Amino acid sequence: MRIFKYLTTAAMLAGLAFAAPAGAQEKGLVGVAMPTKSSARWIADGDNMVKVLQERGYKTDLQYAEDDIPNQLSQIENMITKGAKVLVIASIDGTTLSDVLQQAADQKIKVIAYDRLIRDTPNVDYYATFDNFQVGVQQATSLVKGLKADTEAGPFYIELFGGSPDDNNAFFFYNGAMSVLQPLIDKGTLIVGSGQTGMDKVATLRWDGATAQARMDAILSSTYADKKLNGVLSPYDGISIGILSSLKGVGYGSGDMPMPVVTGQDAEVPSVKSILAGEQYSTIFKDTRDLAKVTVDMVDAVMSGKEPTVNDTKTYENGKKVVPSYLLKPVIVDKSNWKQVLVDSGYYQESQIQ
Repeated sequence: MRIFKYLTTAAMLAGLAFAAPAGAQEKGLVGVAMPTKSSARWIADGDNMVKVLQERGYKTDLQYAEDDIPNQLSQIENMITKGAKVLVIASIDGTTLSDVLQQAADQKIKVIAYDRLIRDTPNVDYYATFDNFQVGVQQATSLVKGLKADTEAGPFYIELFGGSPDDNNAFFFYNGAMSVLQPLIDKGTLIVGSGQTGMDKVATLRWDGATAQARMDAILSSTYADKKLNGVLSPYDGISIGILSSLKGVGYGSGDMPMPVVTGQDAEVPSVKSILAGEQYSTIFKDTRDLAKVTVDMVDAVMSGKEPTVNDTKTYENGKKVVPSYLLKPVIVDKSNWKQVLVDSGYYQESQIQ
């Protein structure tokens, strides 16, 4: 009798031990589709997302598509096949997902667009991102400040770079920036030396630094043989690195050729180091830890049959619907505040930068 009781108790304990992992994962599987590992910010996004999801009791399937659209489509299809309850998708091209998201909708899988808006489909439920128009405003404000174009008459010669034309955010960044720059261009304080304006002329496919460098090379050769470039609107740190390489290649940053004011975005470590070295002027910091928390709050809400908290229901029209969104605030980072914003907040360790 004592042996039977012992065996029964042991079996119960074993059952509890076996059940514990399943209990920790009872909320279900969340698929997280990220575009690429070529940018440090997407690695941080993925890591932060998985960390918060797992802390909340979800299983996760994190996939990177390396900017290959068919690969991302296949990864999302596999997540659906595996039984994901929610899909969190940072799309490579926000116009290519209609068919696979119809598959998700047919199985009542909720879809949250992450940082990049998914377009041309009704089957995206929510959008978590930063205030992308404000990012552009901040980039342009920083450019104007660096040039002192807000206090001096100029003229200052600038060039404009945009993000990838298949990323909806790129248009918000550009339009936000031009809301600040266009009045100064109209006034003659700023002059776009090449005459290249508009996203049809300034876009940089896949946010590629080498593509930006080649375009900057061509502009410097054709336009700036007899005058100096004073500033460059760059929407992303990876693009900024390419621009800076081009500028340094023709002597900017040495002798009597000061480095033009160059903006950026994402506060990637190489660009923060570049800011401290006096090359890149500024970047925009978007704390992916906060974005991950907001996104997982959305996941929690939809999994509980509740409406997620949003703070924008007007801005993000995707061609089929206005997608309810939560917008976080970006922050300008330059030499004056990098330590406070990036190190004191715990986002980076000072040893990573210096």
